[in-house]
Amino acid sequence: MRKTLVAGNWKLNGSSELNRGLIAGITAGLGAASGGEVMVCPPYVYLAAVAAQLAGTDVLLGAQDVAAEDGGAFTGEVSAVMLADIGCSHTLIGHSERRTRYGDSDEVVAAKFRVAQAAGVKPVLCIGETLEERESGVTMEVIGRQLGAVVDAAGVGAFAAAIVAYEPVWAIGTGRTATPDQAQEVHRHIRSIIAGADAKIGAELQILYGGSVKGANAAELFALEDIDGGLIGGASLDVAEFLAICKAAAGT
Repeated sequence: MRKTLVAGNWKLNGSSELNRGLIAGITAGLGAASGGEVMVCPPYVYLAAVAAQLAGTDVLLGAQDVAAEDGGAFTGEVSAVMLADIGCSHTLIGHSERRTRYGDSDEVVAAKFRVAQAAGVKPVLCIGETLEERESGVTMEVIGRQLGAVVDAAGVGAFAAAIVAYEPVWAIGTGRTATPDQAQEVHRHIRSIIAGADAKIGAELQILYGGSVKGANAAELFALEDIDGGLIGGASLDVAEFLAICKAAAGT
């Protein structure tokens, strides 16, 4: 049976003081949310401090991105080996903001996926369509292309040690959320693509939903067959809201 995972993507937010309060509140409140996994993804500069505060807890630590290279003359980049060295178990890869604002192509995303896994850091592969693509009826083609680029580069077997997050770009930070039926339809499609190459890996693959998930809608979304938790943006900066989502994922 697949575990649920709620991952909080802090994006470009945080301070030493704010982070200490967030982590203290989250770890103190998670006792009633046992049964699911929880992860936080702070900005790079706070990863080591958050890792220290999370020591001895079950909360996982993820980065928001990773370099496509292992090392060398790449000023401003952070490698997967470095992330592993300071205690990151996961990293987001291919988030829509990286794709749209910073030009991460499918090929770059696939390269990041591979270097993360080589360093023992589990990739959370983010895929999703824009509003224009949804309205044009090409959602499944976009999902297939983004997922296929990584399958082609790393092989379907790599998804035994990876997570996929479906994030409709039009529902990120907009207050709009895909209907449960829309979300489930895409999650089922993602699972079917992987299962078509390897039934066992497809059945066991964690697929998260990201797109304005809140405490009020989390339980309905997480109850669906192919949704295994959420990639949470703004709501992850509010302790009470984030805990409500975690408890919905854990079924408590």
